[in-house]
Amino acid sequence: MARTVTSKDAPEPASDGAPNRPASMRSQLAQLAFIALASVGVFSFVKAARNDHRITSCAALCTFRPTYAGQNRTVPDFELADLSGKRVRLSSFFAKKKPVVLNFWTKTCKPCLEEMPSVANLARIVAKDGVQVVTISTDEGPDAVRDHLQVVLEGKEPPFAVLFDPDAEIVAGKFGTTLFPETWLVDGDGVIRARVDGARDWTSPFALELIERIGRPGSCQVEFQRGQPVGPFASLCVDE
Repeated sequence: MARTVTSKDAPEPASDGAPNRPASMRSQLAQLAFIALASVGVFSFVKAARNDHRITSCAALCTFRPTYAGQNRTVPDFELADLSGKRVRLSSFFAKKKPVVLNFWTKTCKPCLEEMPSVANLARIVAKDGVQVVTISTDEGPDAVRDHLQVVLEGKEPPFAVLFDPDAEIVAGKFGTTLFPETWLVDGDGVIRARVDGARDWTSPFALELIERIGRPGSCQVEFQRGQPVGPFASLCVDE
């Protein structure tokens, strides 16, 4: 015989129209909902924090706007004579795995000589962190530039290495440089991180921060070509 369901047997509807659930089940559902919302909040916070970190780490590079910036080119090694006539290999400056700043110049380049005091001050500032500044002149040799260095550095000895490439075999042949001054920022592994065309104030906060950051692994990933940010992280350099 079929059982007749009476109002006494039927479950009472909940206030939302659904059957009543045990209190423990409702509590578990509430906890799961809270955990899901909390997870979304944490994810959003972490994502925002990561983006803020990327923007902060790229601020100097975006402001400085080098002609080139990347992480896929290795600096070529070479050997040139210094002020004393001693032959020096570029690779010797990377023995301590610290960044190296390469500056190309010539005495007939007025912006080069105007920039030189700034380059000297940069060399003094970063020396405490093991960063070395190496300048390469396309002039004939020490006698050709000694007086010019004395004038622009106010009688002080250069606080950086001075190498000579009179035939421009290195400057033009290996780096493709024909206009001066030009400065290359190389990390401690010998990877070219940036190239800057023209004279700059190398003691500005942005310049110093940029050089400091190229010594850190995993720093700004924005790439530059012809002075413009490119690649997947280019938007980090776009002003809001």
